[in-house]
Amino acid sequence: MSALRIDVHAHLWTVDYLDRLERLGKTDTGTQRGIGADATEADLDHRFALMDRAGIDLQVLSVAPQSPHLPGEREAVALARAANDAYAELEARFPGRFRAFAALPLPHVDATLREVTRALDDLGAVGVGVTTTVLGHTLADPLFHPLYEELDRRGAVLCIHPAGEGAASPLITEHDMTWMVGAPVEDTVAIMHLILAGIPARYPRMRILASHLGGALPLLPRRLDDHLAFESPRTPELPSVAVGRLWYDTVSHVHGPALAAAAASFGAGRLVLGTDFPYEDDEVFVRAVNYVCESGLTPGGGHGDPRHERGGPAGPLRA
Repeated sequence: MSALRIDVHAHLWTVDYLDRLERLGKTDTGTQRGIGADATEADLDHRFALMDRAGIDLQVLSVAPQSPHLPGEREAVALARAANDAYAELEARFPGRFRAFAALPLPHVDATLREVTRALDDLGAVGVGVTTTVLGHTLADPLFHPLYEELDRRGAVLCIHPAGEGAASPLITEHDMTWMVGAPVEDTVAIMHLILAGIPARYPRMRILASHLGGALPLLPRRLDDHLAFESPRTPELPSVAVGRLWYDTVSHVHGPALAAAAASFGAGRLVLGTDFPYEDDEVFVRAVNYVCESGLTPGGGHGDPRHERGGPAGPLRA
């Protein structure tokens, strides 16, 4: 059986989708425009050429951080359906090159559950994607538990990506650090919300996939355990145990020490290949794969060569 190399962290937005979000009040779509992440023929040719250079067979696409998390249910549903339909069309046009994490019309949970059914059952999505916060709600908010129950029932993936809000801290957003520092802070805080609420243990079949090696989490398991007694004594299990229930993509902007720390803290088998295309592009994109292959992590214990058997599970995926 031949091996399949899957990139679980890649983005694609159509101009129409971004325009519709902007008309509904989104003011930050500029960082996703004109960067090679559209579905134009030129952008796709560039993407496929890079994938081939890096030996990537398939990318799992997601719209985060430009997710259709909107106050109005009708608008949120329309945008989520548009995004998921666009991804399904691309999958049909390019068999074997794309799959998707479905966009969801959160915080509207009933509508979200309907879209989960449509996207996973009818469109072939391999999971769902959400941002680290949803209109001020943390991911541990009980509002979202019905979604987690459904993903747990299905054994489906919940992929978590920064919202690009600098963790709601002006110390980050007002000092030009929204993405360079704010994104890994958002990753860290969002996963900790889930851990402190016991979500990974409560929904053990839901496959939680954290972006960017989980932010600062590779450095923190011992500290987290030691602080529970006086700071969060009602936490259902030790964070050092809970972090081993999740998966983490390898996006670190090719920083080998970060990858090594994540492998040591979580177990190399919990790491899955991600590139963050188009934000890691051209030579950096190729190095985003090569640095994992050259890390010394073994295929048996992790993803020194980040390939997965065709037809079988790829880390948290069942692609």
